[in-house]
Amino acid sequence: MKRFVVSAIIVVAAILVVWSIRARTGEAADDRYEFAEITRGDLENVISTTGTLSAVGTVDVGTQVSGTMARVYADYNDDVRRSQVLAVLDTTLLAASVRDGRANLLRAEAQYRKAELDHERAQELYEKDLISESEIEESRANRMSYEASLLSAQASLDRTRANLDYAVIRSPIDGKVIARNVEPGQTVAASFSTPTLFVIAEDLAEMEILAYVDEGDIGQITDGQTVRFTVEAYFEQDFHGTVREVRLQPQTVQNVVNYTVVVDAANDEGLLFPGMTATTDFLIEERENVLLIPNAALRLKPSMSMMMEMRDAMRERVEAMPDSVREQMRAGREKDGEGGRASSGGRGHGGGSPGGFGFGMELPDNVGRVFYLDENGRLDVTQIVKGATDGRSTEIVSGDAVEEGMRVITDVAEEEEEASGSRNPLATSMGRGRRRTKK
Repeated sequence: MKRFVVSAIIVVAAILVVWSIRARTGEAADDRYEFAEITRGDLENVISTTGTLSAVGTVDVGTQVSGTMARVYADYNDDVRRSQVLAVLDTTLLAASVRDGRANLLRAEAQYRKAELDHERAQELYEKDLISESEIEESRANRMSYEASLLSAQASLDRTRANLDYAVIRSPIDGKVIARNVEPGQTVAASFSTPTLFVIAEDLAEMEILAYVDEGDIGQITDGQTVRFTVEAYFEQDFHGTVREVRLQPQTVQNVVNYTVVVDAANDEGLLFPGMTATTDFLIEERENVLLIPNAALRLKPSMSMMMEMRDAMRERVEAMPDSVREQMRAGREKDGEGGRASSGGRGHGGGSPGGFGFGMELPDNVGRVFYLDENGRLDVTQIVKGATDGRSTEIVSGDAVEEGMRVITDVAEEEEEASGSRNPLATSMGRGRRRTKK
């Protein structure tokens, strides 16, 4: 009986010692590494920039003649129809010019008729040999000169009549007045450039965004691409649009080459105004309900102690394998050559650099290496196939031993130097990754 009790006590004590050792080992590992979880969710790869909203089909209405604004009939936000009168200039001087032109035309007609009659009489005299040939030629030239004066007077009258018509400012399109830059009594001068009196938007239900995308991202923008944007007035509401065109004319702003991207956006609710600043997100890639891993876990480079620990674990795994399997592995290494080759998928326990895990070999762009602790609290590694990324997280397309909620290592603490005060000379060349110093 006493032997049974003593044996039971020894067994319990052994269990407690093992549990204590494993607990301390787990706590040490948790203290040594930083972790993040693999989650499931949605991911978007976007290009963000800013742009300015403007109405589609905006027309600047000006005047071709100078004068004083007599009456203004249109105001801000008025709906106008095509050919509707918007404003009228003072027509006193213009009407006087029309009357003067008409008088000049009558004078030119009279002079032409007289010259024509004189030429007819000269022609009769010339046929009777009563005047010389030079005199008849002079009569013909005089008639043509007065004919030219008549045509010039007619053109001058047409011009003054057109200017009188231009004094009435009419809308060229159906739309809404979004700007009025003139007041009654104001003098407008059209001598050097046409002044803008009104700005009319053809349809405010359709807006466009002129967004500027730098040369590094413009290659990912295509026609028909979905765009999400917000404005300051409704910062909690998302609006949507599509890319209409990418303009090829570059613009350099602060030594950065940008290209203008035109985005069409519906404004059915009338919430968007011309001139608003839009913060736009061009949706390059979009994934729903996928496994996501923090990018910090993919950037981690193993320290020398991590590689040594995994080498020991690999040795234990190999020793636990049947002799036939170990013989096949040895034959495979001899076939591939000394050092072997790193696997491109599944677990990263191939040959390659010191440690025999292929850490010194460059992985394909779509493959990432992930470190974690197994169910026994021991360091392990696996490889995944990467998908889309938003700069913070990356989609896991496929991978062994990865699942939602799994804790992966994102950082490792600075390790203390050995008692000799020296480090392994391979540590620098192997790369110690992003490490922090425990305080």
